[in-house]
Amino acid sequence: MTTLPFSRKDITLANWREPPFHIWSFANVSEFVPTAVISSGTEDGGDSPGTGPLEGMMLTAPDGTRISATDHLARSHGDCFVAMRDDHILAEWNAPHGSTVRPHLIFSISKSVTGMLAGIAVGEGKLDPAAPVSRYVGVRPGSAYETATVRDLLDMTVSLDFVEDYLDHEGDFDRYRRSMLWNPERQGTTPETMEQVLVSLPRLPGPHGKVFAYASPNTDMLGIVIERATGIRLHDYLRERLWHPMGARGPAYVSVDRVGAARAAGGMCVTARDLARLGQLVLDGGRRGGRQIIPADWVDDMRRNGDRQAWIDGNFATSFPQGRYRSCWYQIGSERDHFAGEGIHGQRLLVDPVSRVVIVKFSTVPLPSDEAATVLDFAMLSQIAAAL
Repeated sequence: MTTLPFSRKDITLANWREPPFHIWSFANVSEFVPTAVISSGTEDGGDSPGTGPLEGMMLTAPDGTRISATDHLARSHGDCFVAMRDDHILAEWNAPHGSTVRPHLIFSISKSVTGMLAGIAVGEGKLDPAAPVSRYVGVRPGSAYETATVRDLLDMTVSLDFVEDYLDHEGDFDRYRRSMLWNPERQGTTPETMEQVLVSLPRLPGPHGKVFAYASPNTDMLGIVIERATGIRLHDYLRERLWHPMGARGPAYVSVDRVGAARAAGGMCVTARDLARLGQLVLDGGRRGGRQIIPADWVDDMRRNGDRQAWIDGNFATSFPQGRYRSCWYQIGSERDHFAGEGIHGQRLLVDPVSRVVIVKFSTVPLPSDEAATVLDFAMLSQIAAAL
């Protein structure tokens, strides 16, 4: 572990996601917010191949600039990187403070995990994607989720009056983050649970199911729906139905609110290696060895479907102009049919079906949302996957 330019006492609930503190806190989330254990496994990392084929690999940025693969990982605020094919680690890279075998906050890649967990619940006959959210959760009349369906949650097509403003410190997004215990309460604020906030969110005039409108509350609501549908707490269901069956080896946990509701949209902390194993499982159609863990038709639907017009009309179209979104995963729209999970501050999960390479990169990008950095990073990671 490198020496950092601050001490632990400098980090508070008010600044833990800000530079430079996030370099440490993203790998130590349980010191700031309550968490529930997904897995208590260990993996020592002793079998790492190191940077291996990354050494000498040159990448070309969209502007034509040439840079080595390892220099890109460092300059893009990378914490760690792993490339895997068929459960075999091809290459790993770690910043001085990073580790591929230590849990790291994956932010919205948590949504992609939750999307596959929903598929498992559907396969077990416990969850109906076409059902209204109100079948599973008591919502307020006139609120956004009163007539939205589970499929609307999965595909981010809820007509929801909510702005995903990561830098907000006094509006609706701050209220949402206070409810998940990620922000401190302020003078005059009222402690709430996540569910209390979610069921109160207003809707926009337009119909559900027509426009991709990225909003994390949708997936946090999906996590509550899965819990109510299965009768099992989300972190337990994740451990029993997905994480252990897929062969995860390292520790993993998820942040929870004041009544223990898991942050399905962005609170999961897992190792880079285990996240790559999830990518491998999805690439293999949800099957590991002789066991079908995620229903094959759910994975195929995620990869092949998704409303292009909803994406075009939505608020992320400039990031992936040929893209789609289905069951909490991005279809990038590339010639190699890449699909991906993505989180703020530079968290990436990229699957290349042509080379069968799965790439995970954890980062501490200074800004939560930086579209130029996202476009550049996926372009470079796609080249690494192709080269491998």
